[in-house]
Amino acid sequence: MRSTNSEGHYLAPGVEQSVKVVILGPFAVGKTTLVAAVSEIRPASTEERMTKAGEAIDTLQGLSDKATTTVALDFGRLTLTDDIVLYLFGGPGQPRFSYMIDELMQGALGGVVLVDTSRLTESWDAMGRLEEAGLPYVVAVNAFADSPRYGENELREALDLAPSTPLVECDVRRRESAKKPLIALVSHLLSRPRLEPAP
Repeated sequence: MRSTNSEGHYLAPGVEQSVKVVILGPFAVGKTTLVAAVSEIRPASTEERMTKAGEAIDTLQGLSDKATTTVALDFGRLTLTDDIVLYLFGGPGQPRFSYMIDELMQGALGGVVLVDTSRLTESWDAMGRLEEAGLPYVVAVNAFADSPRYGENELREALDLAPSTPLVECDVRRRESAKKPLIALVSHLLSRPRLEPAP
């Protein structure tokens, strides 16, 4: 049985708040994997096999194992607590699909920016888009085995993070670890005096 909250939106019984979250970051940083790891429903994905034609456009340096790519979005759902459900929208990472990001951010309350420490500068665009939209976000370092390790202060300085922006490390292949940035984001949102979705 489903019920409606005070705004008339359909939610599972007991759920008081639904939160749209965008998962952003560069190509092959783990966004699809994160959504798949945490979603309690079968995630919707637009993963397609990469083709020879795409090699001329998408930079695959250091990503030789990458065989598929998101061409629109990933979608999943996670009931985080008895009264909060997250709707997760993972965006494509290639610059040629960047026009989709603005549409994905509409109605979102916050975001997660995934980072690979071997390609830190490639996450700046996602951070900039969230800041321009006025959306709070969490930076999540996906712990790739072959990527360099840095201390928190080094990462904050390299990413030019505000002191209030949460920074967490996770392994997006493991469900409990992949939930860490989402929990951090909800805590960050709840600490703010006012929440406004992106227009």
